[in-house]
Amino acid sequence: MTSQALAVQTAEYQRRGMLMTMMTAAAMATALLLSQASPSNAQARPVTFADLAEQVSPSVVNITTSTTIAGKTGPQGVVPEGSPFEDFFKDLQDPEGDAPRKSEALGSGFVVSADGYIVTNNHVIEGADEILIEFFPGGEAGVPATLIGTDKNTDIAVLKVDLEDLPFVSFGDSNAPGARVGDWVMAMGNPLGQGFSVSAGIVSARNRALSGTYDDYIQTDAAINRGNSGGPLFNMDGDVVGVNTAILSPNGGSIGIGFAMSSAVVESVVDQLKEFGETRRGWLGVRIQDVTPDMVDAIDGLDMAKGALVTDVPTGPAEDAGMVAGDLITSFDGIEIKDTRELVKIVGNSPVGKEVPMIVLRNGEVIDLTVVLGRRETSEAVAFPASTEAPAAPESENLLGMSLSEITPDLTEQFGLGDVIGLVITDIAADSDAATKGIIAGDLIVEAGRQSVTTVADFEAQIEAAREAGRKSILLLLRRGGDPRFEALLID
Repeated sequence: MTSQALAVQTAEYQRRGMLMTMMTAAAMATALLLSQASPSNAQARPVTFADLAEQVSPSVVNITTSTTIAGKTGPQGVVPEGSPFEDFFKDLQDPEGDAPRKSEALGSGFVVSADGYIVTNNHVIEGADEILIEFFPGGEAGVPATLIGTDKNTDIAVLKVDLEDLPFVSFGDSNAPGARVGDWVMAMGNPLGQGFSVSAGIVSARNRALSGTYDDYIQTDAAINRGNSGGPLFNMDGDVVGVNTAILSPNGGSIGIGFAMSSAVVESVVDQLKEFGETRRGWLGVRIQDVTPDMVDAIDGLDMAKGALVTDVPTGPAEDAGMVAGDLITSFDGIEIKDTRELVKIVGNSPVGKEVPMIVLRNGEVIDLTVVLGRRETSEAVAFPASTEAPAAPESENLLGMSLSEITPDLTEQFGLGDVIGLVITDIAADSDAATKGIIAGDLIVEAGRQSVTTVADFEAQIEAAREAGRKSILLLLRRGGDPRFEALLID
């Protein structure tokens, strides 16, 4: 090889060596960055839940309930009395005939105080004649518990055992970091009667509503099965952020969709049950409904669908504060109100007798009110008695998709109107906007455009006034069997 060729080859080797050195340095730098990042990742994802499980397990309990059930068991009425086969089928029946028998059920719970208060679900102990508590292995078993109080609205119950110096857990803030969507959580309980069991997962969703007025469920994919009901859902600090209550499943087993009532709801309920043996929720004393997008144009001063629209104000705290039907509640106790569900929860979690500032929108004007809350459990049924549905009506001509009539004795009897004023809807066109809004024959129009109407001429005048004001819809206050609600109907 010539000296010139050797020099070229040596230069090439040197260039490649420098390139390899640069690549190695870059790889080392990348590895260093990854190694620096890995500790935080490791902290975000627990290597083990063993320490947490060991910490909180002594406070989790299994609950066994027994209920007395009367009646015969086994095949009944298989053959007629006096049949030659009667003696044969008697052998398949309960030998004690109509004698009462015991039915047992299993659930979970957790201790919240050293002196023996235990939280579980209402449905775990409802109707039970006897409640027995089993503590974590190594602790007491078969300990009788006394029922302190229940709340069916949130499915929470508080029990008490006659023991002292018990290990217990505390409630955490289910709205704070640690219970965000994606955060790790751990469930404990007695699934399918198999004894103490731990499962882990993440918070899948927040603020889920199932069927209750005060629902605020945490959804999790931590395995929850029958028997887990009433058990705790822990954050990584060992605080209870939820009470495992329900699952969504086509087969009755866990498919990763479980629900725990949030501690934001449970903690105040438990405090009231411990103190009073019952709940004492704040009560505003109004009927309300959500504002729909098609109502926005019909409500002065409103630019988007939000707040709680008042449909009725009976005798009670709201009336004393000066509230009237048609007011739109936009703020309660300094909290902006997005919808009726939010208002109901805030009011219900407020103390009875509390003096609360409110802001309402009335005919385009912002008005400040102050209300002293009553108690829902003792006042609501009296203020809002049950009502009945109106019967169907014969066909007739319509206006805005509705046939209207002034109140007559015959219509009062036909629709059970009672002592009311307004216009009776006697028929609805099937393809009308009114029909799509759920308005039916027998409904009573009390107001149109926030003005009382008692004649068809009154109604037509309010429609014309809305058109002259450039509105596309008109707001109606309707009543059905005494229950009021607002609807916005298109007038174009």
